[in-house]
Amino acid sequence: MTPTMSQTLEIRVHYPLADHQSLVLRTGQDWDGSVEPVSYDEARGSRFIVSLPDGLGHLYWKPCRIGAGSFSWSTGPNYYVPLPVAEPVEIWPYFGDGQGSLTERFSIADPTSGLEHEVRVYLPPGYEENHLKRYPTLYMHDGHNVFLAEEAYMNVEWRADETMNLLDAMSVTNKVIIVAVYPRDRMADYTNLGCGGYARYLAETLKPAIDQQFRTLPGPDHTAVMGSSLGGVVSMHLAWQWPEVFGAAACLSSTFGYADDLANRVRKEPLPNIRLYLDSGWPRDNFSVTREMATLLVERGMTMGEELMYFAFPLAHHSEKHWAARLHLPFQFLFGKVWSNRIP
Repeated sequence: MTPTMSQTLEIRVHYPLADHQSLVLRTGQDWDGSVEPVSYDEARGSRFIVSLPDGLGHLYWKPCRIGAGSFSWSTGPNYYVPLPVAEPVEIWPYFGDGQGSLTERFSIADPTSGLEHEVRVYLPPGYEENHLKRYPTLYMHDGHNVFLAEEAYMNVEWRADETMNLLDAMSVTNKVIIVAVYPRDRMADYTNLGCGGYARYLAETLKPAIDQQFRTLPGPDHTAVMGSSLGGVVSMHLAWQWPEVFGAAACLSSTFGYADDLANRVRKEPLPNIRLYLDSGWPRDNFSVTREMATLLVERGMTMGEELMYFAFPLAHHSEKHWAARLHLPFQFLFGKVWSNRIP
């Protein structure tokens, strides 16, 4: 017996179609049959209405591009959504290489202070092809450890680009631009000795330059900062000091209290509108100071599991290897993709 079709799902596919091109959908209900768009315009994209059996719990689908005598499936794993979903699902597919890309290292200088740092930028898969898409941005300290083993301490990198690609393939995070910032002097940049100048450089020089050069979503809700050890401390400092710029920070194995006044600031200053991820290993990976900071933030009014996330990892060491292994957790906290199943 044919199931009754009583659910509908609206999918908006944003893609820069050339002349004589069109888009269709193929879905898990019938991978050989095409769902045609009900409308198309540049602002709203190709709009599809998919009819579904009542009670279906999820749907897989893929956009396909039709050209002059050609038919192409979009690159990457099938798109996925749990059902039912109250709002339209919006996607920005691509049909070329699915690996993303890294820029060469380049410098951005503050014309006033002369402060300058090298950066390397990860551009997600589809960035060059689908120019309709804009992206959240993550700024990561200790840039030499972020992407490439040949640059990293002891040749162990965080594999940030590979991890972000995997999470995107799983449909659990949004695609993100990652800016790896190379340090000049970690003790000066990441502690009270000089983090005010470094933070100001990131907020007032580097971020505006990145927003101008790349297709970012510039608001604080779409901008985060991340680091480990001293880099975790300066990440929290950036979000605390500049919440209108960096709306979230991930602080891994942070050396809270070593050369910073963050605990005192948390006790005395108004709580900014930010989200924070804290973690540490145990027993010798800044476990106590991280737990104390998490407790203090809860006492000040942050809600664990909402704007604050804290994890402790048994037997995890203070090392790039262990930070890389759990990188997927802060990525999901900062940029996780969640659907609402509540139908009004």
